[in-house]
Amino acid sequence: MNEQIKKALNIMENAYAPYSNYKVGACIKTRSGRYYTGCNIENAGISSICAERVALVKALSEGETKFESIVIVAKDVNKNDLQFPLPCGYCRQFMSEFVDDNFKIIIYQNEENQKEYTMKDLLPHCFKLS
Repeated sequence: MNEQIKKALNIMENAYAPYSNYKVGACIKTRSGRYYTGCNIENAGISSICAERVALVKALSEGETKFESIVIVAKDVNKNDLQFPLPCGYCRQFMSEFVDDNFKIIIYQNEENQKEYTMKDLLPHCFKLS
C-alpha cells in the first residue's frame, strides 16, 4: 500500500458523518511530492463539504497549484467495509478548475480492487469560462 493511500485511509477516520454514516477520506499529491488530506464534514444546517474539496482547498491555501493525483476512500460505518466512492458532480467540477485533464483520480477499495481515472474520464465536458 503506497503512502497516498495510507494517508487517505487515516484521515477518513476523522470524518464527521453523523447523518449519512458515510466516511470519506482523500489525499491529493502535488507535482512537487507533497500530500494534503481531507475528510468529509457534514452539517445539519447548511451544505456539507466533501473530502476531495477539503484536501484541494488545503493545498491551494498553502500555495500549491500543480497537482498529480488524488486517492479517495470511503466506508459505511454501519457495514464497516470500504466502499467504491466516485467524486460527486460538485467535486468533479470544483477540481476541474485547478487540475488538468490528465490529473489522476484513484478510487481505492483494497489492493485487488482499485480504479484509476483521469479528470477527462470523469468530467469530459466541464464548464470553463473562456
